[in-house]
Amino acid sequence: MIRLQFRHRTVGIATILAVAAGTAFWVLASRNADRAEWNAASLAALRQPSGQPQLVSVEPLPESGPTQEGEMCPFEVPGAGTHSGNETGWDGGYRQSDGAEWLPAGARTSIIASLEQERLPAANPVGPSVDVVKTVEKDLAPVRMIRDTYPTYSAVAVDPSSGELFLQDENLFGLKVFNRLDNTPPSASFTEPKRILGGAKTKMRFNCSLYVDPQSGDVYSVANDVIDTLVIFSHDAKGNVPPKRELKTPHRTYGIAVDEERQELYLTVEYPPEVVVYRKYASGDEKPLRTLEGNRTQLYDPHGIAIDAKNNLMFVSNHGSTSDYLTPGTGKFHPPTITVYPLNAAGDTAPLRVIEGPNTQLDWPAVMALDADQGDLYVANDVGNSVLVFHENDGGNVAPARVIKGPKAGIRNPTGVYLDKKNQELWVSNMGNHSARVYPLAASGDVAPLRIVRSAPADKLALAIGNPGAVAYDSKRDEILVPN
Repeated sequence: MIRLQFRHRTVGIATILAVAAGTAFWVLASRNADRAEWNAASLAALRQPSGQPQLVSVEPLPESGPTQEGEMCPFEVPGAGTHSGNETGWDGGYRQSDGAEWLPAGARTSIIASLEQERLPAANPVGPSVDVVKTVEKDLAPVRMIRDTYPTYSAVAVDPSSGELFLQDENLFGLKVFNRLDNTPPSASFTEPKRILGGAKTKMRFNCSLYVDPQSGDVYSVANDVIDTLVIFSHDAKGNVPPKRELKTPHRTYGIAVDEERQELYLTVEYPPEVVVYRKYASGDEKPLRTLEGNRTQLYDPHGIAIDAKNNLMFVSNHGSTSDYLTPGTGKFHPPTITVYPLNAAGDTAPLRVIEGPNTQLDWPAVMALDADQGDLYVANDVGNSVLVFHENDGGNVAPARVIKGPKAGIRNPTGVYLDKKNQELWVSNMGNHSARVYPLAASGDVAPLRIVRSAPADKLALAIGNPGAVAYDSKRDEILVPN
């Protein structure tokens, strides 16, 4: 554990000790928040006023003694087990007593070593690319926890044969299965699912897209982070069970679509941006049949994907961010887009046309669904709190043909849409209010849903903590800031 100290203009010093993990973060106690331990003159020489908070010091917390603030997290030195100082068997240079020099003399076994990017010697059998310090988990009770305890639904699908509704829970990890006709009363806190699929054996972590095979009922679930695995379960799977089949996928995979006629599986990858196409029944380390990637593709942080097997077209929604991670300073934000390609596009293929511009209302477009019979493309418009409907042949700065949005519609941070053609219904999964809502397929404007399946009280909004990467404290407003 380390203490990070920030100077906020001339207000003073704020100290926060925090650990971010999963979909929650823990705040650990720091009683002496105003203690400043640096030379002011030296600091002034190194830091110039910016009007913004600045990191002004990094210090290891004491190993023991009267100033220690709670228990410490121990650190493991490779080859030495847990180590928290000059213990028996170690000399001043942190060498093992048998003479094997695992660390350079004077190296500090604290997180500071990692911050300063110290590395093991090249001769070290562990390898030159391994950090000097590895954190060892310890069961420390947090002062308090900030966490959403309700499901948040990233994707939705209906099995037309069984009449069951599948909702992908990206917050608590797993699948909740309901009856399609379930409808949560306004006074009820939630609707109980008929079965739940989740747990470590399922390998579902931050899963974001969903596909239910219309013939077999098999359920495909795509992981966006951590696991890098597409998992497939039988229709009736429940509890903490392993998938019946797995496919190793690129890191940051997001969207899924299946061409049942050609038996091909399409996946989008956020970064490096690409579309990878596999056999529908691919498994293990099987390689894709083809890949769409390159500068001419105009794929910028692709998310949703929809295919038209009849007209041989592929639609991809893009958030707009891009960069070359090997070249600092190349990051850019493009406008959000929907790019359209031939269905069999591969390599560095330019789009046939692009839906882009302020009239489109696109704002973090996520999962899409295509009604090929009517030529309508449905888009879950996350930050726009709406569902946008375009014509299949649209291009350029075109307004949607229809928009579903408003207080009666109740759409909040939608990331999933599903077309139930059998029942002429449109399902929308909302990450912002723990619900899925269903509308007539031809719905437009601020229209109330036909039914709502809710997994939290009606007034409970999602905390929107999803895979937090850091945490900071704004001392002026007394607020905790969590980038996700």
